[in-house]
Parts: sequence; structure tokens; C-alpha cells
Amino acid sequence: MQTSYNGLTLPADGKAISYADGKFTVPDHPIIPFIEGDGTGRDIWRASKRVFDAAVEKAYGGKRSVKWFEVFAGEKAFQEFKTWLPDDTVAAARDLRVSIKGPLTTPVGGGIRSLNVALRQIMDLYSCVRPVRYYAGVPSPVKHPEKLDVVIFRENTEDVYAGIEFREGTAEAKKVIGFLNNEMLAGGKKRVREDSGVGIKPISITGTKRLVRRAIEYALANGRKSVTLMHKGNIQKFTEGAFREWGYEVAVEEFREHVVTERESWILGNVEANPGLSVEQNAALIEPGLEFAPEEFRREVYAEVGAVLASIGKTHGGGTWKQKVLINDRIADSIFQQVIIRPEEYAVLACPNLNGDYISDACAAQVGGLGIAPGANIGDGYAVFEATHGTAPKYADKDVINPGSVILSGVMLFEFIGWKEAAVLIESSMEKTIQQKFVTYDFERQMQGATKVKTSEFATHMIANMG
Repeated sequence: MQTSYNGLTLPADGKAISYADGKFTVPDHPIIPFIEGDGTGRDIWRASKRVFDAAVEKAYGGKRSVKWFEVFAGEKAFQEFKTWLPDDTVAAARDLRVSIKGPLTTPVGGGIRSLNVALRQIMDLYSCVRPVRYYAGVPSPVKHPEKLDVVIFRENTEDVYAGIEFREGTAEAKKVIGFLNNEMLAGGKKRVREDSGVGIKPISITGTKRLVRRAIEYALANGRKSVTLMHKGNIQKFTEGAFREWGYEVAVEEFREHVVTERESWILGNVEANPGLSVEQNAALIEPGLEFAPEEFRREVYAEVGAVLASIGKTHGGGTWKQKVLINDRIADSIFQQVIIRPEEYAVLACPNLNGDYISDACAAQVGGLGIAPGANIGDGYAVFEATHGTAPKYADKDVINPGSVILSGVMLFEFIGWKEAAVLIESSMEKTIQQKFVTYDFERQMQGATKVKTSEFATHMIANMG
């Protein structure tokens, strides 16, 4: 490990978080790197740090403290080091294991397309974790926002975000299109138009299974009742459809004792309702219209029913399956409706990259928006917690922006390192402050009788509410 990064020396009174055998070891005074962020990130970080330090002091009375260490990315890095993402910043995030960042500007006109995506890919932070829940008093466009309490696990390194694209008209695009049309699609009706831009969408067994594995582990560790695989596999059968298949595979192969799939629950439930049910009758109940299906398909369903009863009938039957984590799947467009009209049915979502991006923001909109939407990018041995909103440069340095996203990302950080007392203090004080109607302008304009406060003042009220 280096003793300095970007010319700054590590705090002498802190120690690095370590990682071995799949576990983090957190000292009482961990050194945690932070990127304050661009635009409004400066105001937000100042407020958030005050809240973090106050909560840690209140919770542990000086026995624990965070030794914050600034690293650089975005505009501040470019001004100082003439690069958007210095190597030392990545090295510090790797060496010190757990870090937090504000919003970053995406460079215009070339270079890194997105600094957030770059960090995820360089450090293999394959799981983007977005908890979405309602805090009492937050203005919402839906009648019952409190019914939504979901944690989204979004695959972070593949899908269209892998960045494999070729601009229309370039030699590379023409070469790819020529290969597809003249070799892969030769003799068929499908053709790629010659004037197309081309993107490639990789979804792998490795990327899928490690993401779904982490989602199931989270559900088991936190008493979540279900894990839903979100996909568009009815159309994209060999990418998103495969995501669905591989998700079920990792569930039943690695977590058999603790999970039940939705179809298995139907089969077991049918037997409980009617113990004399034959395999064929059971199959007809889980596949309406089975009698009209081809003989081969009918036999496949009969075999499925028989295999379920033989393999888990004793361990999961008799109602035992109801205590297991339910693994199910939903088509992407359908679940956008489901999280609004039946949000209580969903606890954990596991999604490919693009789907996860959309559904995270759609869920956040129901409970106050991106201004208070936290997030984390987690890999094996590394974690970067972050604001999920943009930099809003027109509000920069005006002390007006809601700091909730970074503050709640800090809650996630403290939970991650096992400092749950500090996390609870922050969450409860934020909720109390909002209920007192001391809020920043984004909430004040939606709340009758609210008092508009500055970013820094919101932090002050939160600290006072820690008791």
C-alpha cells in the first residue's frame, strides 16, 4: 500500500480496512476515501460529512471515528492533474477497499464516456445495489409509497453498458454489418441496415450468476421474502432470457435448502390442497391449456412436476416452502406496472444492467426521487458508495440541494462495515427532520407548511435530531 495518493499523505491516526477469505476487517478508525463530486457535490459532501461524523461520535463516544481521505475524479481532478480519473484515485479505492463519492461530470467530446462506469469496470464492481424505501413525510406522487420497500441488484459490467459500439458510417461499423449480413445472417430474411450504428450486448454466465448470488445472499441475510429476476427474455432469448435461466440455476444449485422457485411453489401448493392429485393433473394446473400442447411439451411438464416432488417434496412440502425465499421472474415492461400497483409483492430485484438502471429510477420516483436515492457499487473485496443523481451545475455552490442521496449512501456504507448504530441514527434523524418539515427546496415546494432550508441547514437540523 502507498503512503500517499495524488500527493496527499494518508492520515497517520487511521488504518486501512482489510479483506481476506471473503470478509472485511474494519478497524475502529478506518481510512475511507471520498470524492466530493462535481457541481452540487461540493455542498452536498460538506453537509454529509458533518452528519456522518456527528452520528459516529454520538453512537460510539469517540471509540470509533472515520478518517476521511480525499481522492480526486471529475472536474477537480482534471483541473489539478489534467486527467479525469487519476491512477492514484483508483489505487486508493483499491487499497483502502471502501469509499464514497458524490456525483461526477461525464466528460464531453471524447475520453471516458462515464467516470462512474469507468470505476465500476476498472475495479470490477459488478453489483450496483439500490435500496428504495419510503421515509415518512417525504412527498410522493403515489397513494401508498410506504408499500414499496425493495432492494435492486443491478449487474454493473455487461449488457449495453459494456460500451462495445461502432458509429454509423465508420469502417468498423461497415465491417461488423458486412460480417453479420454476409456470414451470420446469410440465406435468411434478417438484415442489418447498412446505415446503422451497431452495439453489442454481452450477458455472460459468470456475470449473471455472481450478481444473482449476491442478491440471494442479501435476501437470506436480511429476511427478504423474495428475489425477482427482471428480464426481457421473451424477446431477447439468448441474452436476457439466458439471464433468467442462469439466475434460476444459481438459486437451485447453490441455495437449494433455502429457496423455492415460483413454479415449484405452485406444484407443492397444489399437492397440499389436494394430496390425491396425479402428476398429470398437477401439470395441467401449472400450465393452463396443456391438453392442447404438443405431446413432447406435455411430457416435459410431467417430468418437471415429478422431479420437483421427488427432489424437494419432503424438504419443502407440507407448507415448509412458504418459509423459503421465493425465486421468481417478471418481464421487464410488466414489472414497471407491478412496482406501482403491487409494490408489496417485491423485496429484491436482480436485473441486467440496462433494466436495473431504468427500474431503480422508476422506483425512486415513488418515494421522493433521486435526491434521496442511495446506491453502492460492490465487487469482491471492494465497495464504492455513491450519489445516484447528477451534478446539477446550475445549483453548484448555492447551498440549496438536497443532500439525502449521499447521506443515505453513507447509511449503506456504515451498514456495510458493521456500524449499524451510526446508520440507524442517521436514518432516524433524517426522517424526523423531514417530518418536522425542515426540507430543501425540492421537497418544500411539494409540502404544505414546510420550511425551506439550505443544504447546510438541513444537516444542522439532522444533527440536532440525533438527540
